[in-house]
Amino acid sequence: MSDTLERAGAAGVGASPRRPDGIPKVRGTFDYGSDLRIDGMLFGATVRSPHAAARIRGIEVAAALATPGVHAVLTADDVPGERRYGLEIADQPVLAWDVVRFAGEPVVVVAADHPETARVARDRVRVDYEELPPLTDMERALDDDAPQLHPTGNVVRHVHIEHGDPDADAEVWVEGVYETGMQDQAALGPEAGLAIPAEDGGVDLHVTTQWLHADRDQIAPCLGLPPERVRLHLAGVGGAFGSREDLHLHVHACMLALHTGRPVRIVYGRHESFLGHVHRHPARIWMRTGATRDGRLVNVRARLLVDGGAYASSSTAVIANASTFAAGPYELPNARIDGTAVYTNNPPCGAMRGFGAPQLCFAHEAQMDRLAAALEMDPIELRRRNVLGPGSVLPTGQVIRGSAPVAELIERAAGVAIPDDEPFGGRDPIELPGGAGNVGRGEGVRRGTGLAVGYKNLAYSEGFDDASAALVVLRAEDGVAVAEVRSAAAEVGQGLTTVLAQIVTTELGVDDVRVLAADTSVGSSGSSSASRQTMMSGGAVQDASARVREELLERVRVRHELPPTAVLTLEAGRVLLDGLPLVEIAGVLDEPITAESVYRHRRVTGFDARGQGDIHVAFAFAAARAVVEVDVDLGLVRVVQVAVAQDVGRAINPLGVTGQIEGGTAQGLGLALMEELRTDRGRLVNASFTDYLLPTILDMPPVVSVVVEEPEPGVPYGAKGAGEPSTVVAPAAIAAAVRAASGREIGRLPIRPDDLVGLTERRPWSAPPPNPDVPFQVPVPPRREPD
Repeated sequence: MSDTLERAGAAGVGASPRRPDGIPKVRGTFDYGSDLRIDGMLFGATVRSPHAAARIRGIEVAAALATPGVHAVLTADDVPGERRYGLEIADQPVLAWDVVRFAGEPVVVVAADHPETARVARDRVRVDYEELPPLTDMERALDDDAPQLHPTGNVVRHVHIEHGDPDADAEVWVEGVYETGMQDQAALGPEAGLAIPAEDGGVDLHVTTQWLHADRDQIAPCLGLPPERVRLHLAGVGGAFGSREDLHLHVHACMLALHTGRPVRIVYGRHESFLGHVHRHPARIWMRTGATRDGRLVNVRARLLVDGGAYASSSTAVIANASTFAAGPYELPNARIDGTAVYTNNPPCGAMRGFGAPQLCFAHEAQMDRLAAALEMDPIELRRRNVLGPGSVLPTGQVIRGSAPVAELIERAAGVAIPDDEPFGGRDPIELPGGAGNVGRGEGVRRGTGLAVGYKNLAYSEGFDDASAALVVLRAEDGVAVAEVRSAAAEVGQGLTTVLAQIVTTELGVDDVRVLAADTSVGSSGSSSASRQTMMSGGAVQDASARVREELLERVRVRHELPPTAVLTLEAGRVLLDGLPLVEIAGVLDEPITAESVYRHRRVTGFDARGQGDIHVAFAFAAARAVVEVDVDLGLVRVVQVAVAQDVGRAINPLGVTGQIEGGTAQGLGLALMEELRTDRGRLVNASFTDYLLPTILDMPPVVSVVVEEPEPGVPYGAKGAGEPSTVVAPAAIAAAVRAASGREIGRLPIRPDDLVGLTERRPWSAPPPNPDVPFQVPVPPRREPD
């Protein structure tokens, strides 16, 4: 509950110092959001709809209120201010009052003096529902006679991109239909928060989140309070991956705290966590790719549809990103790309690592393999002939201004040594595809390799005025120089605290750097998403540190009567003159030095009528080469190795970069082979870690991380975010390797055993028709908030 200081070891940019949160997390002493507690607190619980679509005819709360120990039972009528919120479109009710649009939607919240009492009261609430037929198919949502789930219709957003001559013909065409399932972020730490009412009538909320200020700006209107009376503090986050971008229990905890005058804590269990956060968008993609006979890409025509579920969340940005990446990281003179996000009665979908790029990478890389087969060309050579580079023009008309070492990435990933093909006779059975579930002896096991290339934007797009603020203080403590960093940037496990401390160490030459706990008492740092925090908050901290350094050196010049031309540097807590020690930094800090900075990246634009524009700030690229074994008789897969070559600009923390590549590969493997949320009439049927399958240590192969450093011009230290590209390329590479080993067409992720033994009937694309010569027309919703 206090602003605990985090200390980082003395190591600057390019080193790999020990993370300050590492040891307490390993020992189990780190305070996560679910560990929050304060004297006198109450416990909250949420009544959720069991139906994916229904009208609410009445709510009866008397029995719940009469439960001993219950202090509040609140409905939508008790929301003090605006009754809807949303990350991009304010379309999601704080508590449903007229209709429910997904199974798990919050309807009532309760607070009691014990968590079990809160659950008992929750179960005593009676909601009278009139169940409606749910709209659960994303294609059906586009039909004229489909139920309209929102006043603006069922289309969240449609993006149309035309580049060159979209009708240009090619000598060789290949066509494919691809589908990806709904993946969950599966953060080990569940959603948690503690709201404490304040004397000024406001509230302090300690919560697991990725973006404190965006949360506050949604919460305050719902509470009927000015933003300055809603103060957010970052609680310990046990993983995020996009699931913490949207509000979850935020408004509910604050409402209960303000209503009761007592602190209220809400912690979701695992099942409720699946219901309470957004997921990765399922996607259906039709693509036609044309080339010359010598393997030069000529044209790509693509139609993609993503299921946003019941509410918009970040679907507007996801479909824009996905559309811009549809053609892959290749030179392409002509393209026509249509992307649509729709509302359904499925669980809401929003941000997840890769943000629309993994789904499209799976499709465009499968197309490249199809094209290579049609041309009788080596798939790697086909990619080499077409890769992007500096100065390349994307389908949006954007010119790549920075580094783009795509050709090198392909060479480096493909050049990693492939593990020896071990005989099956001497193997431990656990090392067969399927492990202990394999009932054979390796007779049907085939090995395959596959390569995929992809890319991801850095930071926000489409003209968003992105910014990050930071404050740096340099002071003396017991004769030692100490630097403090104040920032609202969320540490969600990615190692940001360590990176910010490394930047301060580099700029100020001090060993003792302390990063204070994030809260809204300082300016916004934006979200810990979009691979942006190292660039954005790192840039703010670098600039603030530089201002502190200039004032410090000016003090030294004045006190030592040095000329302006004197060369002063900072190192190991000392000021050096011409490389020789002059004075201890602490000796100059009779008064602390403070500097604040707001960092902004270069401005970008939105789409014009043809989908052209300077849409993205910068890009990070990756290539992955997967080696798999497939038991073609049983449909089981073992991933033997994944080699990932990733473009990181400059590695601020090389060990941290490797960790991001390995973690991203694990989530990519999950999407490729096992992770999928399944629904029945919109209801989640596998919302547990028993039934939602995650890669374990037995499923993960060795991951060979190849870090390619080619600094990005115009960004701090030339560093690119490293969190997402491996997740983008790993699923496509694994699918390609499975395709090569099994000889089966792989058109859907995750790959199921039935797909590999011929028991799955391919689902045809029904709408829109897969005809590249028929323009794809969908109703475009008005750009306004719903009534």
